This record gives sequence, C-alpha cells and structure tokens, in this order.
Amino acid sequence: MRIGLIAMSGVRVRTPELAALGVTLPQFVNRGKVIASLPSLGLLTVAALTPSEIEVVYREVQEVNGEEELERFDLVGISSFTAQIDEAYGLADRYRAAGTPVVLGGLHVSLMPGEAAEHADSIVVDGAEGAWPRLIEDFRRGELKPRYEGLRINVFKPPNYVRPRFDLLRGRPYNRLTVQTSRGCPLNCEFCAASLRITSAFQQKPVELVVSEVQAALQVTEHPFFELADDNTFLNKKWGKEFLRAIAPLDLSWFTETDISVADDDELLDLIAESGCRQILIGLESPSREGLDGIDPHNWKFQRSDRYLAAIDKIQSRGVTVNGCFILGLDNHTPEIFQQVKDFVDRSGLLEVQVTVLTPFPGTPLYERLRREGRLLGDTFWDRCTLFDVNFKPKRMSVAELERGMRWLFAEIYNETEFIKRKRHYMEIVKEQL
Repeated sequence: MRIGLIAMSGVRVRTPELAALGVTLPQFVNRGKVIASLPSLGLLTVAALTPSEIEVVYREVQEVNGEEELERFDLVGISSFTAQIDEAYGLADRYRAAGTPVVLGGLHVSLMPGEAAEHADSIVVDGAEGAWPRLIEDFRRGELKPRYEGLRINVFKPPNYVRPRFDLLRGRPYNRLTVQTSRGCPLNCEFCAASLRITSAFQQKPVELVVSEVQAALQVTEHPFFELADDNTFLNKKWGKEFLRAIAPLDLSWFTETDISVADDDELLDLIAESGCRQILIGLESPSREGLDGIDPHNWKFQRSDRYLAAIDKIQSRGVTVNGCFILGLDNHTPEIFQQVKDFVDRSGLLEVQVTVLTPFPGTPLYERLRREGRLLGDTFWDRCTLFDVNFKPKRMSVAELERGMRWLFAEIYNETEFIKRKRHYMEIVKEQL
C-alpha cells in the first residue's frame, strides 16, 4: 500500500502592485511574489500516525498543472492553506477522476467541512491525532467513512502523541524547519486563524518531546534555522525557562512568535538570548491604543499598548530582534493609520516589520461578524486570504484608501535605505548594553 501526502505550498499575493513592492512574512528568505514555503508539519505528523508497514510519500506542490501525469498512489491525503484551497480542490478532483480515493484535512477543511467534502472521499476535521489511525483501518477494510473527527485536546499525551516524520525531508533543500511546542492561545484574538481554532484549550508539549523532535530534525539537514510553529510560545513562563535551558547546549538558531508579556521577565529574556533565538515576532497589531480596542475578548492587548516601546527596547537589548507585526484595516483605523505605523516603526527601533491587512479567514469570529454586517467583498474569496489582499469593506475608510495606504506604507518601510537605518539603530541599542 502506498499513500501520498501532498502539501500545497507557495502562497501568491494577488494584488500586482503589492507583489511588485515586495511583502514580508517571517518565512521569507527573499521578498517577492511567492511566499517561501516550509514543510507541512501537519502532514509529517500524519505520516508518523501511519502504520510503519505502509509506504508514505511526502510531496509539495505549488501549482496544479492539468496536463501533468498524476503520481500513482492507493490513497492521497492533501492539506492546504486557505489561499491555495482552490488548487487543492482541483488536485483532489483530478485524483478522484482517476480513481484514487482522496482525503482532505488541515485548518481550512476543519473550518469549512461541508465545502471540502464536495471534493473528497473523506475529510479529517481538527487534529489528525485520534482520526488518521481509524481512517487507515477503515480504508484497509474498504469501509472508508466520509468524515473523521480528530482530537481537540490531549494531542501531546500518550498514546495520541507521535513524533513527526522528519526523515521524509532528508535530501531536500530546506534551510528552515518547524517544530511545534504548543497548540492554541487563550488570547483568542478575533482575527486569528491559527491552531486555537482546532483546539479546546491551550496545550503544551512536554520539554523532553520537543527536544527529541529538534534532535530528529537535526539529523536530516545541516545547520537548519528552526521556527516554532506555535500561536504563542511563552505563555507558560515556567515551561519556557525549562525548554530554553534544555535547548541551549544544542547550538541552535531559531525564531518564534509570542506576546509582549515576554518582556516582563528578565530571566526569561536572558535565557531566550542564550539559547540561540535570533528573532521574536510579536503581534503589536496597531500603534494606536484605540485601534486595539476589542480585538481580543479581554482587551489584553489594549491594556498593554503603553508598554510596547519599552518592551521592544528590552528584548532587542539582548541581541534578539523583534519582528513587529501590524494589521491594517482594524475597525478603529482611519487613513491616518499608515503614517502612524511609519512613525511608530521609526520611533521604536524595530529591526524587522511585518505589515499585513486584516483578513477574515473562514470560520473565525471576524469572518462571522463581517458576514453579518454585510462587509465581505464576496461569498468566497479564498485565493485572496494571503494577508495582503483586501477582501472586506473597512469601517472607517474605503477599500481604495486601504489599498492605496498599504502601497504607500510598503514603499516607505520595505526599502534598503530604511532597513539600513533600522539596523544601525538596533546595533546602537545592543552596544549600549555591552
């Protein structure tokens, strides 16, 4: 038996003017029209959940060419970002037309199961843990069910936990690999379309399992740069310190995402720097306090906004850069927001900046609210869920003003002169601490 696991990768920005300017995400090696891809940790986990006697093949596809001959499998599993789900459906339809059963899974499928079921023999909703082994047993008996529901909790506990099949990446030209230390985030921001949507509660992976995964990943590529595939890595500060002490001897270089409270703990910051962390992405979302009002249920970010500048200085003084993430088009944003972001970037000393547009991903509270308010630009706009293409009507500006402001801001901050200026300022901060 031969199973093909196919990840759709390489999300494309649809707005030509923005693509020409060059947009940035943490995954970028070079800014350009195609977002650099990372291996699908979800499918590597699916591979590990597959009985060892079954041959598993891992593939990545950027575009579906209807003329190319399909690789032959007994069963195909496909996962995709929302922005490429239409291509995933197209590939699934081709395989099914050729007589190969198809299973669809991933975050988009979990949030839009009815839509996905039209293109699959079976779908997996929520995590693969607890679902994929049952699916394989049923398939072997010729009794594949149309839907399987995976676990939303206890995914890192025996017997549910498996170590991803990093060995399937051997020989591939990756310079970045992902490891997950947790799923979920209690902040529950309205717009967030990450792992919290397929979990019932925040789940933390034991430190020894994370270290084991890192060591396994180190066996398949030389000197990889690690990205932690978490919603918020350092929610649990005690766990964080244990984790950092455990990976410090491994001589890693790594990146992660967390919230601004990481700056509250000096010991934690020191350990982050000593363990090889090169950059932390923090969702600042808006430079204005008003812009943050209401984006999370407890207004946590709104209450923290006055600490942003001090926190950035504190983190970067350790030699760890902050990638400050801003979202344009929040309900309280007016056309003044573009200059406000530019001014904050200049004032803050941020070395790296990620600017995205508010995106109502399907299944999120934001999507449901904007749908009720009649503010979505279409019933389905999945190919524009790139974080850079506008697909809704802003509340306090027009779509044209939002797009025009984004182009102006991108040109202002994503250029060599500005980056050199930010880098010089960052080096001065680090020197002051020596």
